[in-house]
Amino acid sequence: MATPQLVRGYEVVIGLETHAQLSTQSKIFSGSSTQFGAEPNTQASVVDLALPGTLPVMNRGAVERAIRFGLAVGATVAPQSIFARKNYFYPDLPKGYQISQYEVPVVQGGVVKFFVGDEEKTVHLVRAHLEEDAGKSLHEDFHGQSGIDLNRAGTPLLEIVTEPDMRSAREAVEYAKALHALVVWLGICDGNMQEGSFRCDANVSVRKPGAPLGTRREIKNLNSFRFLQQAIDAEVQWQIEQIEDGMPIQQATVLFDPDSGETRAMRSKEDAHDYRYFPDPDLPPLVIEPAWVERVKGGMPELPRVMAERFMRDDGLPAYDASMMTQSLAFARYYEAARDACRSPKLVANWLMGEVSRRLNAEEKGIEHSPVGAATLAALIGRIADGTVSNNGAKQVFEALWSGEGTEVDALIEAKGLKTMSDTGELERILDEVLAANRKSVDEFRAGKEKAFNALVGQAMKATKGKANPAQVNELLKKKLG
Repeated sequence: MATPQLVRGYEVVIGLETHAQLSTQSKIFSGSSTQFGAEPNTQASVVDLALPGTLPVMNRGAVERAIRFGLAVGATVAPQSIFARKNYFYPDLPKGYQISQYEVPVVQGGVVKFFVGDEEKTVHLVRAHLEEDAGKSLHEDFHGQSGIDLNRAGTPLLEIVTEPDMRSAREAVEYAKALHALVVWLGICDGNMQEGSFRCDANVSVRKPGAPLGTRREIKNLNSFRFLQQAIDAEVQWQIEQIEDGMPIQQATVLFDPDSGETRAMRSKEDAHDYRYFPDPDLPPLVIEPAWVERVKGGMPELPRVMAERFMRDDGLPAYDASMMTQSLAFARYYEAARDACRSPKLVANWLMGEVSRRLNAEEKGIEHSPVGAATLAALIGRIADGTVSNNGAKQVFEALWSGEGTEVDALIEAKGLKTMSDTGELERILDEVLAANRKSVDEFRAGKEKAFNALVGQAMKATKGKANPAQVNELLKKKLG
């Protein structure tokens, strides 16, 4: 087990609760639309408004999406689970309670595996349960008053709860990214964080190594990975400062203010007994027959971890590369298309993790919006493999393709004069000039200094303006140096 990462001598302990909005067309207990962006209160039925005499009816599609998630993380799908009433008063909660699952959730256990750098991590899940979302309080443009929009009330959520397995903000972010990629891959959530489809609550505490768990504070409603990282880091620093000043940590629910970069207490943290959970008398137990689970299993896509294992087995990719190729379904499909076109799996993976990801990240784009398609990238990699262009030259061609200077790889290689030198006689003449001009490096190499050889290779590539094949340069130089 890796040594825990410490912050000012303290171990950080993090657990996440993630709300994934399920991709059903209608709400969890009514037929109202879940479409985002409608005018306030135009998608709230009498059930969502909790008018007297209305009864909830379970959405089958929401249950199937929960089953799909449970199968994907290797969890137990409960043959029978219970819906409960979570009682609290808030203006955007029309019933005065939220329908959720408490003692017996639909998904129990499971694991999510991911990488932090090249180190594989495993986070254990406690549960994933179905529940309805609340409405939304609006505070802008109301002349000092607040409004209530109940369009979100009753939207189906899957709340995914981890064990406190994470030990740094970075680890929490990588877990959240892996979970986000998984729910989108499975088609159970659109993952749109700006619209609130995927949001995290972080439970954070600190302790001295080996000490009992510290008192946790819960940071609510983090809707970006950047805010998740910043909020945890800020909370950790605050808790450490409190402890070192001799102040106790009080269990609380806090909010993160991105403008100030600080967390601030919203209310003291409630415990389960504060919500007075009891089984909802309007909803019978949710019974999931084994045949239903098998039907859902039959419609599952190939899972990321299974696909990664296939890439390792069939393409010879290292575990880290394979995990990067399966970071999203679109990324995996792009990799497969490029790999099949040029039959160079490792080179394709290197380019996708290198130049392609660099440009995508800089422009905050997904692979599906890459201006360089899989077939074009494969054509460029093919020209590296057959020695037409050097790796350096290929990067120049890639930049031109990305910026729209052209669409044809061969035409750009020709236009930019990047074709690798094929005239061995010309290359030998240039190498003789390089050796003659760098006698000191030649003498140092012959005296046993290996670094001197690299200096000569660098001078040779400079003299050929990067057009020489590096492998050929190495071979000829060694021959000439005896």
